[in-house]
Amino acid sequence: MWRGNKALLFLLLTAAIQGSTFPLQKLVVLEISPFAYNTIRFGSAAVFSLLVFGFGKFFKGFALGIVLCGSYIFQIWGLKLTSATKSGFIISSFVFLVPVFAFLLEKEKLERYHLLSFLLGVLGIYILTGGTRGFSLGDLFQVFCAILFALHVVLITKFSRSEKEENMLFWQFATVAGVNLVFSLNRHWKISSGSLLVGLYSGILATFLGIFWQMRYQKEIGNNATALVYMTQPFISTLLSFILLEERLSTFQFFGGILTLVALFVGTSLKGGKSIN
Repeated sequence: MWRGNKALLFLLLTAAIQGSTFPLQKLVVLEISPFAYNTIRFGSAAVFSLLVFGFGKFFKGFALGIVLCGSYIFQIWGLKLTSATKSGFIISSFVFLVPVFAFLLEKEKLERYHLLSFLLGVLGIYILTGGTRGFSLGDLFQVFCAILFALHVVLITKFSRSEKEENMLFWQFATVAGVNLVFSLNRHWKISSGSLLVGLYSGILATFLGIFWQMRYQKEIGNNATALVYMTQPFISTLLSFILLEERLSTFQFFGGILTLVALFVGTSLKGGKSIN
């Protein structure tokens, strides 16, 4: 009983921390190059994982890092062009994309409720972003980010069957930091104190601790609790965006966000079974 409650507590804390990064990053994203920001975020995560767990194993960590690198580049570039609130809802839709990659990579059967979840999610995102006329390039980048996040989750599941989670941390984070460092070399590194603090906060808490806690605890609590945990993230992002950025959703957009959350619940809670991670 305590083990399950402990896992739930850590995952709720992870969702809260990761959800808080959307509005915080939106505050500083115009002050710093996305590549420079990601270098700070994942560089700090790599340093902490090295100090705590050592180098780990290269190949699987590197493969995860390439996928994660793409997802965060799309996320930060997208935040320049869309709101933190919409970004939080769109990226959270990766949950109902997980079964698709599980089927493609591990031949796990796609159930009818997975298809229903996918259709509801697409409709929810369509409404949330304002349809084809309101769908911006930033929103498209967030969709790409969600797709790569879903792939990342399934690869973690696949790799963790033969490797300990802590062995896949350092090279994963170092790969993301290294790629972003290369892309940032020909850019002006103008780093404000705010962007540095947000980068370190996101790197140490949301990335190093957050991803480690996800790897360690998500599989312990099952589908129902996992769905509820993930569903809290966009609401945390929305609440903080309301407070920090004074962002607002229209009634129609709010309905789209709720529909997206229904899709998350349908895709992860029906029929029980294994955790998505």
